[in-house]
Amino acid sequence: GIKMSFANKLAAFWNHPVGPKTTHFWGPVFNWGFVVAGMMDMDKPPEKISRNMTFTLILYSCMFSRFAWMVNPRNYLLLTCHLSNIVVQSKLLHRKLTYVQQEEK
Repeated sequence: GIKMSFANKLAAFWNHPVGPKTTHFWGPVFNWGFVVAGMMDMDKPPEKISRNMTFTLILYSCMFSRFAWMVNPRNYLLLTCHLSNIVVQSKLLHRKLTYVQQEEK
């Protein structure tokens, strides 16, 4: 019945190679903290944004996006997390560089 179907789906998720019994699940879950922190920094004054740290986080997420795509099985949770972080950090870096450029005028 329906309950058995749900139980089977839950067991399949639990026992999946990138399921919650693995670091391939929990690593990406906790990496979402980078995305959340970046989103919280969107209201931060641009002079408070670290150009070096933001650039480093972009490179970090680029490398792990590639890893998430290349690892077998593909880790879509990790890939989505790091692609999101690239977008968020790029926006922060753009804000910082725009601010620096305006200050130089």
